[in-house]
Amino acid sequence: MFSSSSECKGADRVIQPTRDVIAAEGDTVTLDCSFETSDTNNYLFWYKQDGDNSPKFILSCPQFGTGNTEKEYEDRFSSKVNSTSNSVPLKIQKLQLSDSAVYYSGCDDTVWRVFTDEEMI
Repeated sequence: MFSSSSECKGADRVIQPTRDVIAAEGDTVTLDCSFETSDTNNYLFWYKQDGDNSPKFILSCPQFGTGNTEKEYEDRFSSKVNSTSNSVPLKIQKLQLSDSAVYYSGCDDTVWRVFTDEEMI
């Protein structure tokens, strides 16, 4: 299992606890991710990597405004920035076997995009 901590430009960073999540099909799970930023216009991202495949974009969450969710994830995957707790949890509903993967959170301050620690379900 890979674990790292990276920083975005301007000392902005995301922190994602490294842990396995065990759940049953049909359950709802929430993967945690918090962030530290001095910028008020960052985007936070979630990606899914299964097997040896490259990470796939799931969704983006701007600190303000509306983000973007890939069509295949729209019905069951959601996230919203909580500016009070500086977090951007990923909620997966009606869990399916195909959801078993490594999930990465990342940030983008319009110049740099960074992946950080991973979570596997």
